[in-house]
Order: sequence, then C-alpha cells, then structure tokens
Amino acid sequence: MKRRVVITGMGMVSPVGNTVNDSFNAMLAGKNGIDYIKSVDTTNWKVQIAGEVRDIDFEKYLDKKEIKRNDRVALLALYAASEAYEHAGLANATGIDHNRFGTYIASGIGGLHTIFNETKVSLTRGPDRMSPFFVPNSIINLIGAAVGIRFGAKGPNIPVVTACSAGANAIGEAFRAIRDGYIDTAFAGGAESSINEIGVGGFASLRALSLTEDPKKACIPFDKNRNGFIIAEGAGVIIMETYEQAVARGANIIAEIVGYAATSDAFHMTAPDEDADGITRCINLAMEDAKAKPEDIGYINAHGTSTQLNDRLETLGIKKALGDYAYKINISSTKSMTGHALGAAGGIESIVAIKALVTGEIPPTINITEFDEDCDLNYTPDVKVKREMTHSMNINIGFGGQNAAVIFKKVEV
Repeated sequence: MKRRVVITGMGMVSPVGNTVNDSFNAMLAGKNGIDYIKSVDTTNWKVQIAGEVRDIDFEKYLDKKEIKRNDRVALLALYAASEAYEHAGLANATGIDHNRFGTYIASGIGGLHTIFNETKVSLTRGPDRMSPFFVPNSIINLIGAAVGIRFGAKGPNIPVVTACSAGANAIGEAFRAIRDGYIDTAFAGGAESSINEIGVGGFASLRALSLTEDPKKACIPFDKNRNGFIIAEGAGVIIMETYEQAVARGANIIAEIVGYAATSDAFHMTAPDEDADGITRCINLAMEDAKAKPEDIGYINAHGTSTQLNDRLETLGIKKALGDYAYKINISSTKSMTGHALGAAGGIESIVAIKALVTGEIPPTINITEFDEDCDLNYTPDVKVKREMTHSMNINIGFGGQNAAVIFKKVEV
C-alpha cells in the first residue's frame, strides 16, 4: 500500500529574499531581484546582469569554519535546509529514524566557483598548490552530504542531476522513496551558484542568455520580445515525511505531494521537442499519478525561462495536456523576478507552488508588455491574484530534454 507523503518544512534563499516568507512576499509584490552583477568584475563580459543572492548572513546557521571550507552552492543548500529543518520542528522531534532519513538535494552544475578558482591555481601556481577541498567542493553529491552530515540524515543521499529540472526531479524521487516505503523522511530540493566567468560565459556562448542591459526588461517570459534567460543562484529545500509520522509527532502539515512524473524528449542536446510531446506526456503522467483532473489544478508555476523555444513549447505542452481548461488556470513564471537558478529552480519554484496553494495568493509574471500569439494562456501578468484551489503544479524543463512535473494538494485529514 502506498503511503501518503506530506511537506512539513520549507527553506528558501533567492534573489528576492533569504527566507521562504520574505521571498514569497516579494514575489507577490512583483519585486524584481535581477540586477547588475556585483560579485565579480564584468567589465569585459557580454552579459552584465543576473539574479544574485544578496545580504545573506551565513552565520545565522553556520560557523566560520563551515563557511570557509564549503563552496557557495553548499552554503546556500545548508542555509535553506536549516530553515526547512527548523520550520519542520525536527530539532527536538522524537520518533525520527535517522537511518531512514534521506537527502535528495540536486544541482545542475555543483561547485563551479571551486572548479574555476582551483583551475586557476593549478594553471598559475601548479597542481601541487591546489586546495585539498577541490574535489569535495566540486562534486554534486557533497552538497547533499554536507546537509546529511549536519543533521544526521543517514538514509540515501541521491543527488539528482538533470540540469534545470533537477530540483523538481529530486522532490519527485524523494516523494516516491517515501511513498513506496524505502525511507520515512527526506530533505529534497536544489541549490545552485554559478555566477562566475565560466558559468556566465558558458551559457552566453550557447546564446542562451539575454544580452539585455536593462534589469527591468531582462527576463520577460512569454513576451514576444524575449531573448534569453537570466542566470541566477539560490536554493529551495523542503522536508517531506509520511503523513502518519507527521501526525504522530504533532507536526504542522503544510501540504501533501500527490503526483510526479519525469520524461525525456530524446530529441536534442539543448532544444525542446518541437511537438512538445515530452512535456505533454510528463504533465499527463503526473496528473494520472495524482488522480487529478485538469479542473483540479488552480495554479501552475511554469518553467518560463524567457527563451523563445521554451516558453512557446511549454505553453503548447500545457494546452495539449490540459485541453481547453488550460486557459482557465493561473500560470506564472516567477523567473521574471528571480532569474533562472538552474538546478535550484525546481526547489524554489515548488515552494512557490506550495505557498500559492495554501495561501490562495498567486504571484504574477512581471515585465510582459507584448504577448506572443503562441503564448496565449493566463500568465497572471503584473499583479498577484487570489484564488482558492485544491491542487497546484510545478513544471521544470532542462537541457538534454529533461521534463519534470510535481503536483501538490491541500491536506485532507
């Protein structure tokens, strides 16, 4: 018998706030967190803007030694996981089997700051001068390992690596592991920090990034004049556990996760399938898993990257999967405010979908001035709306043809 899986804690670090509530309230207000890059000199760069996490005090949760020895991506994950753990009330909880406590924290790239900095050391000072932390801080599984070590999570540490759908895939895979009885509790989500010379330069070379110089007009999902995504950093981590365990320990149950699917386009290295078959199947399979009908869905947090292909084909996939009802759903791309946090996007945006579900407030898509005729759904332009609903959905899409859809539901006792 499959077990019910609920969310009891959430943590977020984003370009618009360093907690879940600060970030979500900023999104509801339509705050733009995209600005000129300040963490590194971009004088000779084509790309000048990004969604950076600012004014974060890592010492709120971490000591100076931890801060010094970890890559920034792990610090963001630890910070978000700490908020989620605190929010879930696990510090003094009884009845938690830490051998059945998993860690599913994804990243698209991992410790890119470490990779870049230590490569420079190797080339300028020689390989013998590289840091002993180079390998641990570079590989993606050490992000989740850092969280597991800190909180004693001794179950599986599975770092899902599926590009920009990674955070959503991580949540979905943790959901399945709990539902099917392999573990009882999990950290799940994603973290990313790739705003440096090779992170920005690499995506710019792919012509994936917007070269727009005005931060207020840079990320314009579904707008006819969209011309590329804005790279961002951040982390979104949730605590998931069985419904029975949450009730037994008197936890505050936020929402339930009821559906998940992952598909592959098997089409192209970076471009989505022109028929939107992969994302259509993904949505349909997630709906089937959730035993949900199109009219059950009140809100979709779309991948909405502000690239020509993604926004058009994601829209097509939603329409093909949900039929005429697709026009009645509120959809938004909160990347219009945060930028695209790559492997962290699914963690951050799943939390937005959960918050919209439980508060009945849907954040807008900002910056749309001219709608594309192929992007003709209700993208909740400019201003938040109120809407009571029973289900919400998060969609993420990644290079390699990766698709992920996760469905959340209000808890029924």
